[in-house]
Amino acid sequence: MSLKLAVGGKGGVGKTTITSLIARTIAAINTETKVIAIDADPVANLAAGLGIDETKPITPVSELSDLIAERTGAQPGTMGGFFTLNPKVDDIPDRFSIEKDGVKLLVMGTVQQGGSGCICPESTILKALMNHLVLARNEVIVMDMEAGVEHLGRATSGSVDALIVVVNPGKRSRVAAEKIRKLGSDIGIKNIIVLGNRVKSEEDKALIQDSMPGYEILGFLPEMDEIVASDREGRRPFDDIETIPQELKEITEKLMALDA
Repeated sequence: MSLKLAVGGKGGVGKTTITSLIARTIAAINTETKVIAIDADPVANLAAGLGIDETKPITPVSELSDLIAERTGAQPGTMGGFFTLNPKVDDIPDRFSIEKDGVKLLVMGTVQQGGSGCICPESTILKALMNHLVLARNEVIVMDMEAGVEHLGRATSGSVDALIVVVNPGKRSRVAAEKIRKLGSDIGIKNIIVLGNRVKSEEDKALIQDSMPGYEILGFLPEMDEIVASDREGRRPFDDIETIPQELKEITEKLMALDA
C-alpha cells in the first residue's frame, strides 16, 4: 500500500491528534502496511499522540549536524558556497525513526537560520528527504504539516494523494483553511479536502459546509471527551485504537481508498 497524506490547519484545531490517530488506525487496519508519521511542524509533539515516550531523545533531522555535513559537504549554519544539492537520504527514515505499534515517527525539525526557503545544507537535506519520502517510498506517509506546508515543494506536491485541512467551527480556522488551500494549490496539490473537527451539533456541520463552498468535505469528528482527558493526563488518546469513534474509522477508510 502506497499512500501520501499531508495534514494541515491552524494551530489548535487538533491536526496533530488527528494525524496520529489516522496513522495508528491505518497501521491497525492493515498490519502488512508500513506507516511513517512525519512531524514537520516546528512545534513538534506528534510523539505524544503516537504514545512514544517523550523522555527518549528524538533528534530532528535538521539537527543531525554530522550527518548533514557528511552528506552535503558543508557545515550546518552556513549559507551559500558549494555543497551537494542531491544528498543521500534513503537510509534516514529507518535509521532515525522510532517505532510504536506499527507506526514509525520521523521528526523533520526546522532550519534555524535564513528561513524555510534558504539555500543551506539543512534545507537541502529536508527537501531531499521529503522528496524521497513522497516519491520513492512504497509506504503510507502521514505528514503533520505546519500551517504553511513549507516542507512540501513543487517536486513532491503532485504525488501527494491528499492535503487534509482540519477546521473547527471557529471563523479563524476557516480563514486559515482558505490560505492553506491557496498555498497547496500554488504548489500543485490537486486533492485538497476539509475535515471538520470538534463539531458539537448539526448547526456546526452546516456552518462549516455553508461557509466553505467549493471544498470537498471528508467528514466530521465530534468533540471527544477522551481526547480532552488524554491531553490533561499526558497520554495518547484511545490507547486501544479499536475504541476510536466510528466516524474516524470511516474517514480513515475513505483515505485508504485513495490508494485504490
